[in-house]
Amino acid sequence: MIIIILDTSLHTPMYFFLGNLSFLDIFYSSVVVPRMLYDFLSCRRTISFGGCISQIYFFHFFGSTEVTLFSVMSYDRYVAIGQPLRYSRIMSRKVCVLLALSSWTIGFFHSLLHTVMTVKLSFCENNLVEHFFCDIKPVLKLACEDISLNLKLLTRVTGTLATTTFLLTFLSYLFIGKVIFNMQTSHGRKRALATCSAHLTVVFLQYGTAIFTYIRPLTDKSLYQDKAAAVLFTAITPTLNPILYTVRNKDMSKAIRKMLKISAIKSRSKRSTTLTVAI
Repeated sequence: MIIIILDTSLHTPMYFFLGNLSFLDIFYSSVVVPRMLYDFLSCRRTISFGGCISQIYFFHFFGSTEVTLFSVMSYDRYVAIGQPLRYSRIMSRKVCVLLALSSWTIGFFHSLLHTVMTVKLSFCENNLVEHFFCDIKPVLKLACEDISLNLKLLTRVTGTLATTTFLLTFLSYLFIGKVIFNMQTSHGRKRALATCSAHLTVVFLQYGTAIFTYIRPLTDKSLYQDKAAAVLFTAITPTLNPILYTVRNKDMSKAIRKMLKISAIKSRSKRSTTLTVAI
């Protein structure tokens, strides 16, 4: 994020969305991982009801914003590869800001819906959450009243969001694949594939686990499987994102080396200007 802000050569739509993704990943993993690590080391693994509901809200807020942003990023890559001459006009600053805001707005209302529906429920004496963090399905299992509406909303709303954004992303890459196939030079194909491969890897990890988790019916077996799947999109994917988008990205690697070189020159110049006063 710092490199994208400081290096003017990275002030492009692609890196604007990457900056948004980095910001999301910081908070997305922070909602779950620090608390999870604390619980591993603690004998008293408790969380307040307010803390549990807050975790549900922010987890789904950042998560649904991220999957929507993936679709936006795939569209950006399609325009860059398929319409290079019109790219700057199509992906103007105003359009980029509107697309990013749309992603955040969808995530906000999607999470708000599920959180409000969960808060309205009455809960029994059983307060053991069968998960390493508060997610909707394990918390719904503790309710004393009918949760069929909540489960329908979870399956249909979250399922529709995940499936729709995945199909839009897949469609963008289908068009990208067609453009790459029609390219005349192997250098152009390699460059286009290098640009998209990192994003495609993360997309399949994120969407695959999200669809697997939230579209299936709620059973005791599914809760245990959800724990394993949740590790992927709460810890592994946010960790992979900066690695895949920096190590495999020539522009980013170049910008990092440039920043390190400037820092080294500045530190040397500071040492060289140190004066010794003889009395």
